[in-house]
Amino acid sequence: MSNGGGGGGASSSTHLLDLLEEPIPGVGTYDDFHTIDWVREKCKDRERHRKINSKKKESAWEFTKSLYDAWSGWLVVTLTGLASAADWLNDLKEGVCLSAMWFNHEQCCWDSNETTFAERDKCPQWKTWAELILGQAEGPGSYIMNYFMFTFWALSFAFLAVSLVKVFAPYACGSGIPEIKTILSGFIIRGYLGKWTLMIKTITLVLAVASGLSLGKEGPLVHVACCCGNIFSYLFPKYSKNEAKKREVLSAASAAGVSVAFGAPIGGVLFSLEEVSYYFPLKTLWRSFFAALVAAFVLRSINPFGNSRLLFPFILLGSTRFGKYPVLEVITVAAITAIVAFPNPYTRQNTSELIKELFTDCGPLESSQLCQYRSQMNGSQAYPAGSDAAATPGVYSAMWQLSLALIFKIIMTIFTFGLKVPSGLFIPSMAIGAIAGRIVGIAVEQLAYYHHDWFLFREWCEVGADCITPGLYAMVGAAACLGGVTRMTVSLVVIVFELTGGLEYIVPLMAAVMTSKWVGDAFGREGIYEAHIRLNGYPFLDAKEEFTHTTLAREVMRPRRNDLPLAVLTQDDMTLAELQNIISQTSCNGFPVIVSKESQRLVGFALRRDITIAIENARRKQEGIMLNSRVYFTQHAPTLPADSPRPLKLRSILDMSPFTVTDHTPMEIVVDIFRKLGLRQCLVTHNGRLLGIITKKDILRHMAQMANQDPESIMFN
Repeated sequence: MSNGGGGGGASSSTHLLDLLEEPIPGVGTYDDFHTIDWVREKCKDRERHRKINSKKKESAWEFTKSLYDAWSGWLVVTLTGLASAADWLNDLKEGVCLSAMWFNHEQCCWDSNETTFAERDKCPQWKTWAELILGQAEGPGSYIMNYFMFTFWALSFAFLAVSLVKVFAPYACGSGIPEIKTILSGFIIRGYLGKWTLMIKTITLVLAVASGLSLGKEGPLVHVACCCGNIFSYLFPKYSKNEAKKREVLSAASAAGVSVAFGAPIGGVLFSLEEVSYYFPLKTLWRSFFAALVAAFVLRSINPFGNSRLLFPFILLGSTRFGKYPVLEVITVAAITAIVAFPNPYTRQNTSELIKELFTDCGPLESSQLCQYRSQMNGSQAYPAGSDAAATPGVYSAMWQLSLALIFKIIMTIFTFGLKVPSGLFIPSMAIGAIAGRIVGIAVEQLAYYHHDWFLFREWCEVGADCITPGLYAMVGAAACLGGVTRMTVSLVVIVFELTGGLEYIVPLMAAVMTSKWVGDAFGREGIYEAHIRLNGYPFLDAKEEFTHTTLAREVMRPRRNDLPLAVLTQDDMTLAELQNIISQTSCNGFPVIVSKESQRLVGFALRRDITIAIENARRKQEGIMLNSRVYFTQHAPTLPADSPRPLKLRSILDMSPFTVTDHTPMEIVVDIFRKLGLRQCLVTHNGRLLGIITKKDILRHMAQMANQDPESIMFN
């Protein structure tokens, strides 16, 4: 023990100091389901940048490393943009393309010489299942066979999707956007952006969409893109070793995901800025734009069919007892969806194609049932679009089918979201709004035709002019539904504008989106993503939510009046046994370090995880570390008796500048500080003496109490 050295042994203490000043592996990392310290991460990045700049003039190799570091941000977002641009979907439930099985119905008939204008979707290369199995295309037997095969493939795809998710990657289910928002705010969810989640979500997203469930692929594509960004960030130390910097890459990746989903790169950047990202510096704006541009360019290069663009989500969480049995739940919902959807052509067809049809204006090249108007000239079927067009019974029949489709979409979307398969909600909500908009558009169009002398139509509609455009009503309805659900504004208008390319639609779209936001805000200010985050209990401080109460920091801090005293560490008079005892008896994520119990003067803050790692590292590398070893956080070891065991220095893991507020600081300011700086915790002092601590969860609990909610019901477990 004498070799352990007392406090007066200068050589031994210096030797110990040199050893423990080395970086300790694992210190500065975070446990699963914990929040990162943004301030510490930014300090780490500044220190890394200073070190690189100081060395770059030493040699050509160091200069090359500095260039690599400077360009690594652009490289990682380029790789993310390239990897994100993948689109899919095979149309198999209704039939098979004999010339190329990977073609859907429309693509199969493009090159056929046998198609006609009236029956452009019929060609010898495309065979329905009834034609393949029974050898007949018409009749009751054919209908039943097609119905059966439609349901069979829907159930097969759904079963395979939920099985893969359940067995290999539980995080692959759902949209992913609420979790992405929470991760970008600084929360750690290990595995959520991993390679298994990417692989399984990519496969099961194809299957889930192909099953015909009332879901879309756009939301999950953002999750897929962020998985790519996360995986590529590990190739660059600048991002792999800094959680705050990594989130800059994920912000750019989310923009690339939206760019791929809709073919809307500018809308993707604005979506990331307005809806998803928590921290969005100017350089992230440039890199997000670049990643979205690369993704859109690659998408258009490898996907000339352009069938990957359509919009995002309507949501109500369907909660049923089936939730305990995810496979049975998915199969049940898929079976009901397939059985009910097949008889109605507007629910049977792919939702993206349905929205495309609803958006389309009627013209000479359109053969849709929605465009069967009667010309005033000769009573024959023609395809004029305007208030001088009389609808045929085919249009009214289509309106009834659309009305049933609207009810079906609303009900099935409620129960589909929350299933254990990848499920986006932009497409279903877009469809709901577009159906409602098209119905209203046709109704107003016919009203204008039969009552053109009414004041409203007489003032606004000239005779023979295209006064009412049902396709525009569908477009505005889709944007309004989407805006009401997500509370998106600028990014939504830009996405729809990029989709349609119609500059004249900007004003009605802006009016619809703002109106839907106002109406939605009247019922509650949170959008669907915020509601999902709250239901899951993620620790997320929404920047859009205002805190207007007059409480003070001392009313929120812990310990409260009847609580146990705050667990603290002293700077130089604790033993290793006492330190481990405090750690084992508390669940705190960190401990304030004070001068002494008498003075209560604050020295710094040490994280529980860092302390544990440092102790294990010292025991592994140092001899003489015992339970009665003195632990100190100061620069120099305290004076100890000669027979004392070797002391343990933990100054290297001490945060010497923890964020503090006084006990009289208004909580409105504290909440703003937590939001803008991304703090994990804040210490409360009075005249320099430590009083307590406020964590992010304390703030969330307090905000829930102020809103008359049960604080524990909203916290993540």
